[in-house]
Amino acid sequence: MTFKEIQELIKLVNKTNLSELKLKDGDFEIQIRSKEYIRNKAGMSDSPQIISMAPQMQSAPAPQPVAAAAEIPAANSAEAAPTSDSANLIEVKSPIVGTFYRSSSPDKPAFIKVGDTIKTGDVVCIVEAMKLFNEIESEVSGKVVKVMVEDASPVEYDQVLFLVEPA
Repeated sequence: MTFKEIQELIKLVNKTNLSELKLKDGDFEIQIRSKEYIRNKAGMSDSPQIISMAPQMQSAPAPQPVAAAAEIPAANSAEAAPTSDSANLIEVKSPIVGTFYRSSSPDKPAFIKVGDTIKTGDVVCIVEAMKLFNEIESEVSGKVVKVMVEDASPVEYDQVLFLVEPA
């Protein structure tokens, strides 16, 4: 199953009345639970979770829930630029669960920083998931106002990574 197919499954679960989806394909197994399932059954946060995504043969622990974006401090105080109209800002969110990286390697500069102007299609960060490094491209154009996640920290699906003032 490809990364894009997994993203589509997550979107489908969010748009339907399904509360849980389990899918097996050979030795691959995935289980997705919606906001409604989590609220009613587990009493957890509003974000959907991928409960397990590993071949059946392996005994890998399920991903643990990560703190909400509001609880994660900015990368450093210099990254947090004050904004006068926060209602006008667009959120750039993580399309997958994984580990957030601001640059392609520790010795390289960050893809973007506060104050940079980005265009649709620009690579803004990398999210590592299951040993794959996925370049995350911006779906908006504008000026980066705030970085919401620290480098090398875990992120959830749909977690806010950046705030962008639209161009």
